[in-house]
Amino acid sequence: MRALLSLQAGGPETLKLRDIDEPSPGPGQVAVAVHVCGVNFPDLLVIEDKYQLRPTRPFSPGSELAGVVRAVGEGVASPSVGERVSASLPFGAMAEVVIVAADRCTVLPDAMPFDEAAAFQVTYGTVHHALVGRAGLRPGETLLVLGAGGGIGLAAVELGKALGARVVAAASSQDKLDAALSMGADAVVLYPRAFETVDQAKAFTEAVRAACGGEGADVVIDPVGGAYAEPAFRSIAGQGRYLVVGFAAGIPAIPLNLVLLKAAQIIGVFWGAHMARHPEAGAQDMKVLLDLYVAGRIRPRVSERYGLERGGEAIARLGSRGVSGKIVVDVLSSESRTNS
Repeated sequence: MRALLSLQAGGPETLKLRDIDEPSPGPGQVAVAVHVCGVNFPDLLVIEDKYQLRPTRPFSPGSELAGVVRAVGEGVASPSVGERVSASLPFGAMAEVVIVAADRCTVLPDAMPFDEAAAFQVTYGTVHHALVGRAGLRPGETLLVLGAGGGIGLAAVELGKALGARVVAAASSQDKLDAALSMGADAVVLYPRAFETVDQAKAFTEAVRAACGGEGADVVIDPVGGAYAEPAFRSIAGQGRYLVVGFAAGIPAIPLNLVLLKAAQIIGVFWGAHMARHPEAGAQDMKVLLDLYVAGRIRPRVSERYGLERGGEAIARLGSRGVSGKIVVDVLSSESRTNS
């Protein structure tokens, strides 16, 4: 079978497509013939040895997939061979067959295509855990979404609306803001690709406050970090909750005196660890999310597709921060797809 492998630490250009032996599932595991793999920012970090986890090489990047169960290990009652599933894992999804713990698999609704399923579990799972599990977002509150044109951002816009919040979307291009508006954002704020002056940062803070009705956001979800974090935090309402999801623009430094003056909370969101520690709660979250999907209230926006041999390009494209929506990789060759 084919797999896209990281053989040495480095950027996406270091990844190599190789033929390797097909793995077999052990107790409590299933083998999934992968049709589509979602691309996420940690895929870039893990191949550069900059992520929390440092797997032994060689390994494949990719933390979410959708495909068909090919074989099951001892003690697995569900899912069954032949069922369509999505799954999340720390790494390894950019391969034609992947071993996954059975309790990390979700059986897909018949109407859900593989590309949307592969763009769903990590993104919407992270946002649901953030907004519901960590921040306790309430109907009528104001939610500020940074990086609103990306996969996490658009999911946050949709879920925020589904939870009854007023959603303010902030992004670095009008195209991204238009995507957020199409997902239901109530107001938008355009910020520059980089803050070159203190005045630009102050202007962003004031624009966010104005878009939030003058009082600031009750909850901020931030997958961007970098220079955007402090001016966004300065716009937060009293006793607001600031959700730290990721660092696409770098790791920020927020002065702690602001936290005191705002009586606010800075809350870390690590969905992968949550799923590992509480798989039953994660499975319940996925049921809630799939019910929303079936009801037509949320739907991933897949914007770009690449073949497995171009998986490195897909990761590089995501790292450029120019993407609106979600990137996926079509893993199976046409021959393999016919035989699966």
